[in-house]
Amino acid sequence: MPLQPFIMPRPDIAKLGIKYRRIPVLSIGRDVYLDTRLILQKLEQLPDIPAPRLGAAEGTQQRGIERLLEALNIDGGVFLWAAALLPRDLPIFKDPDFLKDRADYLAGGSGGGGAILQQTPAARYEALSGIRGAFELLETTLLADGRDWILGTDGPSLADIEAVWPFHWLSGLPGALPPDQVSETRFPKVFAWIKRFDRAVSAGGDEVASVSGDEAAQTIVGSSYFEAQGGKVDETEPLGKALGLKRGERVVVFPLDTGSTHKDSGVLLGFDGKEVVFETVAEVQGSPTVRVHAPRHGFRIAREDQASRL
Repeated sequence: MPLQPFIMPRPDIAKLGIKYRRIPVLSIGRDVYLDTRLILQKLEQLPDIPAPRLGAAEGTQQRGIERLLEALNIDGGVFLWAAALLPRDLPIFKDPDFLKDRADYLAGGSGGGGAILQQTPAARYEALSGIRGAFELLETTLLADGRDWILGTDGPSLADIEAVWPFHWLSGLPGALPPDQVSETRFPKVFAWIKRFDRAVSAGGDEVASVSGDEAAQTIVGSSYFEAQGGKVDETEPLGKALGLKRGERVVVFPLDTGSTHKDSGVLLGFDGKEVVFETVAEVQGSPTVRVHAPRHGFRIAREDQASRL
């Protein structure tokens, strides 16, 4: 599928009956996965991935580091600090459609993302302080001994992927990082790690076939489900128990931090402490259904008959 538009609407995703606005999304057969954190976990679970896998084994210290780095960038504020440091002379900040879209993206969220659109020096300095602290954390702890990769592996692991992306993004934007605060001189190990990661990605550049949005939608709805059962509802899970959630009921699902005004609704198929699965109706001929999976962390789930209170 082609890269989706930088701003809303995203008609290719809407064809699947999905209102969720963040990208990317992943389809494996007729199962569609939201949020990069869940996407990476599902890709790791694919049965035909050649060894070694990128993710650390469950129950290990390495797995704990991987999960903490995932939380650092999203819940710890690194992504929003990075977004707030986008240079204000970029053409997008002169585009009223972009500004309107980003106001919608941040509306109603709990992530404190207002600094992305604020023009005040204080907002930028706060973000810069946060980013500098994040660079320092990596420089003086996980990369301090001169290792090439976060977990001391021979190549990049899932921990590196979870950690590197906001730093990689910022380091490639001229003017985003004042050199007297964040630079290769000040944080040589972090910048060397970013360059190694960039080279590793370039070396694995297999060409991917491109299809149109219509072709992608037809392929998805015409495929078998990847997860045969679609999950089950854990009625002992605290929220599920409080709401009285039952399989087959209609629910509303949406992210809490950004994009919160774009709420999806569908028939509940699965719900536990890690994931919610619901069914939507695709906007293609025959109105076939699609299974949508979202992580529990960072998402709100409510009964559709109570959604007006949200």
